Amino acid sequence: MRKASGIGRLVAAASGTLALALHLLYSLGSGGAALPNFFSYFTMQSAIVAVILWSIGGLVALRSATDPSWLGTARLLVTTYQLVSGVVYTIIVAEAVAQGISIQVPLSSQVLHYWMPAYALLDWLITTGRPRVPWGSLGFALVFPLAWGAFTMIRGSLLGWYPYFFLDPYLVSGPQEFAAYSLTVLAFIVVIAALLILVDRLVPQRPPSVQVDRSARTERLEAASRSLDDLIVTQLGERGRPLTADEAHQNR
Repeated sequence: MRKASGIGRLVAAASGTLALALHLLYSLGSGGAALPNFFSYFTMQSAIVAVILWSIGGLVALRSATDPSWLGTARLLVTTYQLVSGVVYTIIVAEAVAQGISIQVPLSSQVLHYWMPAYALLDWLITTGRPRVPWGSLGFALVFPLAWGAFTMIRGSLLGWYPYFFLDPYLVSGPQEFAAYSLTVLAFIVVIAALLILVDRLVPQRPPSVQVDRSARTERLEAASRSLDDLIVTQLGERGRPLTADEAHQNR
């Protein structure tokens, strides 16, 4: 099971890398500042981090029976951001469809927004040898979103472009609506991270498989067999006298 988890992480990392490359080529067709804008999306940045982490985590799973504690915290953050990206994207697409706006969702985008979050959750739930993530890790969940938000607002004010509509001051009614959207997203991130920690404590962990050395196991079996033979020989002796080799052979 542990090796299967490692292989799964490496396959997910390779699939995510391919999806990022294909989606980048798809996005470049819009021209202009498509390249820097592509890397400014929260989804793309979190996907890149997920690919890197799954690559490292896959190698760790193949070489070690348990994940180090730092990897557990990193997986919490990546899984949280992946799920938030998927949910927010789904809401945006549904909202657009409800308003009669057509949005193209190519296969690469489906992998980035749907399949990668689904795998991140699956990896969080079934991977063996994962460490317990402390509740104190919740504070780290807001570090990256806050840093990304500050960068996005500064860049947006300079270029007049924002990756999401609720960050664009021209598309919201005012500071109150902007604050409401922002606080809602931040609260949603904390809730998702808290639920992941809670679920991790409720779902029983399967112990990592332990490989037993064949030579050591053979030696233990042979020692147990010799001890059993000695016991039989002693018990069959007359008046507590151990049997001789010939007598033992006759009683077999």
